[in-house]
Amino acid sequence: MNDIHMQKNAMFCRQCQETFGNTGCTRVGVCGKRPETAALMDVLVAGLEELAAAKEPTRARGRFVMEALFLTLTNANFDDERLREAVAACERDLGHSIGRTVPRAFSDVDADVRSLKEVTLFGLKGVAAYAHHAAVLGKEDDAIYAFVFRALKAMGEGLSADALTRLVLACGETAVRAMTLLDAANTEAYGKPAATPVSLGVGTRPGILVSGHDLRDLAELLEQTKDSGLDVYTHGEMLPAHGYPAFRKYAHLKGNYGDAWHRQQKDFASFNGAILMTTNCIVPVLDAYRDRIFTTGVAGYPGVPHVADRVDGKPKDFSSVIARAKRCAPPQPLGVGEVTTGFAHGQVLALKDKVIAAVKAGKIRKFVVMAGCDGRHLTRDYYARVAEALPADAVILTAGCAKYRYIRRVTGTIDGIPRVLDAGQCNDSYSLAVVALALKDAFGLDDVNKLPLAFDIAWYEQKAVAVLLALLALGFRNIRLGPTHPAFLSPGVAQTLVARFGLAGIGTPEDDVRAIMG
Repeated sequence: MNDIHMQKNAMFCRQCQETFGNTGCTRVGVCGKRPETAALMDVLVAGLEELAAAKEPTRARGRFVMEALFLTLTNANFDDERLREAVAACERDLGHSIGRTVPRAFSDVDADVRSLKEVTLFGLKGVAAYAHHAAVLGKEDDAIYAFVFRALKAMGEGLSADALTRLVLACGETAVRAMTLLDAANTEAYGKPAATPVSLGVGTRPGILVSGHDLRDLAELLEQTKDSGLDVYTHGEMLPAHGYPAFRKYAHLKGNYGDAWHRQQKDFASFNGAILMTTNCIVPVLDAYRDRIFTTGVAGYPGVPHVADRVDGKPKDFSSVIARAKRCAPPQPLGVGEVTTGFAHGQVLALKDKVIAAVKAGKIRKFVVMAGCDGRHLTRDYYARVAEALPADAVILTAGCAKYRYIRRVTGTIDGIPRVLDAGQCNDSYSLAVVALALKDAFGLDDVNKLPLAFDIAWYEQKAVAVLLALLALGFRNIRLGPTHPAFLSPGVAQTLVARFGLAGIGTPEDDVRAIMG
């Protein structure tokens, strides 16, 4: 229980997969979060619980709560000043100081009740991230705000385990709403993604490397740099931007540089140019690139210049990033060849007839969803080994940064269908669900779980919690989740998930591939 842990330790946090010993970070976060930062995040979440209990979810208040929750997401913001500003804004709306230092979500004596509250809260953080991205593009859903307020209020209402279980499932339904909303926002703003090869090489001009998830930031930066003599590269979760028509029109969008988020210290050091972190996924900044990295949006790090938010709907001003990039050397080569992205639901369903014919002909025996997050754990090599061990009649459906483990290792096609179909960012796991549900109808099945479909997904942070709850809400069962089960799942709650939904952990790659293909 956090109240007890906080009496004994400098901090207590177990919201991500890499939490120390799969129990909890008590001295400093594995992510690099300091105890002071963790304490501010706890106060902020406690304040949001109070706000939800006292106030109505107006549009403006809904936007604030989404952004505030997003600030507490793993690897989003390490800047205490930003958190103090959010705490102060919450207190102004409340009309008084926040009354607790530890959220009610962490404070129940009953282990199962506390676990269900944590699952709900961490799912809400994922929902908030997706709703925030949609709102940036002008798409909002009052039902999402209403549920987030209701769920935050419920943290202090003494609900039973049964009632909280229903709340967890409702959080999954709301996650579906949020990802549906964001999908519409992205495609309306930037067009429908299409299969697009993306270069992994570099050019001869100085560049700007864009990481994180915010497509609007990338769009505005591309427009401001189109005649600057600079190239722009994507990194990590920004790779899928290349699949959108609105971005392909920029010739100076050069390619993708580097790997998943946890390798950014090496990637950023060798890039040489300016770096823009748009959302979460920032890690402690090294001196090798400290003088050329910038944050914007919810991303923040002490001492790193922050590009201010938009005012009156006008684009952000990236002139400081551009000026710094012009003084830099071109990137050092880091990769060769290309990868293909853009297989969102519209593109895959355009191939539906080919897919159905290949399944009926026995050429595709299994679809394996290997979406999710990457991370530092050495055990995550499991996903590369599974991908490589899958037979040639298996097609991998992926989204999120877990794909960096295998997207360059698994090649080939089946009747023109690539063996790895990359739907995009973590939120584009929604696309994979849309594809599966459409195939269920096309094959005339009454249950999506009767498809030749298996789930072997990786999780890291709270957006992955929202995605998992969304999949359960949509009716998907028998999902393998790894590399570890969340530390915030009590034995009782874990047992319920196994019994009710078939949630399972991972085994050896060899055993799991046999089970998947069987």
